Amino acid sequence: MKLIATILTFMLVQPVLAETVVPVRTIRPAQTITNEDVTIATGKSNKGYANLSQVLGQEARVVLYAGRPIFLTDLAPPSVISRNQIVLLLYDTNGISISTEGRALERGAIGDRVRVMNLGSRATLFGVIADNGTIKVSN
Repeated sequence: MKLIATILTFMLVQPVLAETVVPVRTIRPAQTITNEDVTIATGKSNKGYANLSQVLGQEARVVLYAGRPIFLTDLAPPSVISRNQIVLLLYDTNGISISTEGRALERGAIGDRVRVMNLGSRATLFGVIADNGTIKVSN
C-alpha cells in the first residue's frame, strides 16, 4: 500500500509554473528598463519579478538576456549621479551651512552613499545623494 501511495505521489507531482518577467532582448548594465524591453512569460522560477510595474523604470545591474527570468538582485533604482560628474556638495550642521563643488567618484541613485572629491581641497569624502541630485556630506 505504501508503494502505491509513493508511486502516485511522484506521478502527480509536477513542477509549479509561475508567471515571471523576462527581457525580449539583451539589456546591458546601467540601462533603464522600458515597456518595450520586457514581457511576461510562464516559467519555473519563483525568484524573479511577477509584475511588469515592478521592473519598469528600474536600472539593470547586470546583463539581462532575452527569455531568461529577471531576478530580484538584477535591478536597482536608476542612477541620478554618474561617475566623474560635477555635483554640489552640502555640509549642514549646528547652524553652519557650507556648499561647494565636488566630483562624484561613483555612480549612485537617490539615497545611496557615494565617494566624492572636494574640488577645492582635493579631499575624498562620503555623502548621501539627495532627491535634487546634491550630495549631503557629514563628518
